[in-house]
Amino acid sequence: MIQNYHDFIAALLKAGFSGAVGGKDDGVFALFRYGWGAEEETGLVWHTGDPDTDPWEWRMRVLDERDDIAYGKVFGKKAGYITKEWYPYFLAARRGGRSFADTYADGTISHFAKRIYGAVAERGFLPLDDIKREAGFGREDKSRFDAALTELQMKLFLTMCGRQAKISQKGEEYGWSSTMFCTAETFWPPEVFERAAELGEDEAVETITERILELNPAAEEKKIIKFIRG
Repeated sequence: MIQNYHDFIAALLKAGFSGAVGGKDDGVFALFRYGWGAEEETGLVWHTGDPDTDPWEWRMRVLDERDDIAYGKVFGKKAGYITKEWYPYFLAARRGGRSFADTYADGTISHFAKRIYGAVAERGFLPLDDIKREAGFGREDKSRFDAALTELQMKLFLTMCGRQAKISQKGEEYGWSSTMFCTAETFWPPEVFERAAELGEDEAVETITERILELNPAAEEKKIIKFIRG
């Protein structure tokens, strides 16, 4: 049973990947539940700000403290975690060895996503508010921006990589911190992509499928494929 952050890290490294939250209708795999009855089962309490027992805090704590776990909207357009060991398999399954330019040329990624990717790739690391501005998105473009940013995370071209405090013109921090994004190539060392290049797409899908069935023997085939391919 996961009762604190350290339990979670140990379980995640063993599992290899996880949806950020789960429940009876999750269909594939998540290490812990969120919602009615979950607190009674685990002792975890959401949105308290406690870095040890609040899973909401673990998202950024993982990114702040570790270099072997990625977090972002990677499963069903919802958040999840993938460890360094398993990231090459998801890269092979979703990107198939193609670069961003190849994917855009194929017409399988949107022009809005291209604008966002270009802004982040040029700067290396970019907070959310700056991405909107530098990629030319206004308030009226919120839904397009959100969809394109999710698209890039699902295809494993961008990932969350921490947070940055907002600074006023007076040099003072204010409001909520802004989530930072970077390219997957910036987040991970070259060996992650070298390993992905060694894997065939079908081999990667098969290996992840086997792992999912070890974690959740009741997982349905259609949901497994959607979970893997995004």
